[in-house]
Amino acid sequence: MSSVTDLHLGVEVAVGVDTHVHTHTAAIVDAVTGGRLATIEVPATEAGYTELVDFVADRVEGRTRMWAIEGTASHGANLTRYLHADGHYVVEMDRPQRAPRRHGAKTDAIDAVRAAREALARERNNLPKVDGHRHAVATLLTVRRSAVKAASNARRQLHGLIVSAPEQVQRRFDDHTPLQRVKTAARLRIRKDTPMESAITIQVLRNLARRISDLHAEIDSYDKQITDVLTDWCPQLLDEPGIGPITGAVILSAYSHPGRIHSEGGFAMLAGTAPIPANSGQTVNRYRLNRSGNRQLNWALHTIVLSRARHDPATRAYIERRTAEGKTPREIRRCLKRYLTRQLYRLLNQHLSQPEKTALTTPETPAQAA
Repeated sequence: MSSVTDLHLGVEVAVGVDTHVHTHTAAIVDAVTGGRLATIEVPATEAGYTELVDFVADRVEGRTRMWAIEGTASHGANLTRYLHADGHYVVEMDRPQRAPRRHGAKTDAIDAVRAAREALARERNNLPKVDGHRHAVATLLTVRRSAVKAASNARRQLHGLIVSAPEQVQRRFDDHTPLQRVKTAARLRIRKDTPMESAITIQVLRNLARRISDLHAEIDSYDKQITDVLTDWCPQLLDEPGIGPITGAVILSAYSHPGRIHSEGGFAMLAGTAPIPANSGQTVNRYRLNRSGNRQLNWALHTIVLSRARHDPATRAYIERRTAEGKTPREIRRCLKRYLTRQLYRLLNQHLSQPEKTALTTPETPAQAA
């Protein structure tokens, strides 16, 4: 699996980049001494990226280099694409966790230096990937999540208005399910003899119902697109019991690509399913719930476990055995989520193609090119 571990011995300088919406700040750091060689701030445009690459090339001519960029999937996405297209070696860095008060000093230049030094010090660094299937799925999940939230808010508003509506309007929704309420509200009409209070209520209910229907149609279109991308990306994942298009998309979006997560334990930590040791003194073999990690990924695993608990015979047999051993339902679910994490990591590593290693080479000088 590709990582900077395989290649970093040839690095002579690291270029750390602190990315923002309008500007990027870069710092060149010597790999041997850790000293800062130069700093520059450029606009977050293609012209700025060209200026940055030329600036670095002028100051470290003939020396191999590695780019350590924060936010490779957000503010630094376009810079990452530009560097990849130009043949540079790029690793992704996390946003810094700063100490409180004066020990958490912060400037863009300090963050850029920190990114470069941290990339050099790490045993492994993550390889970024912002294009292709992962970018498409992440985009679709983001807009789908906002549409689902808007539809939920509209349904709650519809229910509240029906509860407080005048009796002659409220009677039309007696014994209706939530879905039937939306359909009934969309068909409401205002008559000439309808009182003003009822007329306004009917108008608002009708508008809300139509908004809900439009949002549901939008969500369905996102679901279809997500299914198409997953079928092309990793169809084996959808063959697993309990995994649907949305949970599968969340899993693949978090995993992203081979090289981002270096071990099954790392994937479990990302998912928040790795038990955290809580031993102290004479208290041993005690673990606490892991509340860190990617909570959307943790939600997806929880949903899959609940589905398998209802429909998968092997999972039900495991639950019965662990229940007989004295485990609580919550403890059993935690174990199932941990086993599921291991299974998914192995499946994704097996079926997703490995990335090609990017060689660390010294860019040619004009004389060498000639």
